[in-house]
Amino acid sequence: MPSDPTSRLKSLIVPIDGSEASFNALEVACDLVRRSKGVVHVLHVIEVPRTLAIDADLAPAAQRGESILERAEHVGASMKVRVQAELLQARQAGHAVVDEAVERNADAIVVGVHYQRPRGRFALGRLPSYILEHAPTEVWLIRYPPPDGLITTRPGTVWAR
Repeated sequence: MPSDPTSRLKSLIVPIDGSEASFNALEVACDLVRRSKGVVHVLHVIEVPRTLAIDADLAPAAQRGESILERAEHVGASMKVRVQAELLQARQAGHAVVDEAVERNADAIVVGVHYQRPRGRFALGRLPSYILEHAPTEVWLIRYPPPDGLITTRPGTVWAR
């Protein structure tokens, strides 16, 4: 019987912004590391404007971040997985996530992405784009279906599932 190729995944990073896509990615990551008895490092990054000091007191954003991380810890506990949650402040979230992946020697970064079509064209978003370009490790990108299961392929053409 061939061995499970995901059994080597013992340390995963999951950036979480409070969206359902990010929590779904967390569930996938928890399922993966449960098999190897690993750990999921959940990061919520508060992006600090350049007009403020990097360690500025951003109380409302920090409170929101703490509640997001509490929910993430509950997800891990319900799945019987060790989750280490951390609130970070950085100029750019993608850079902070990649730095944490390097520092923690993570096996992969798991990112949940919503289906977006601003101005009619699919957009990945700034965070996933940065991570895909700069991460020195595997990146697992999980894109969820568009609302109502509709995918527009070109003007006037809609595919329904």
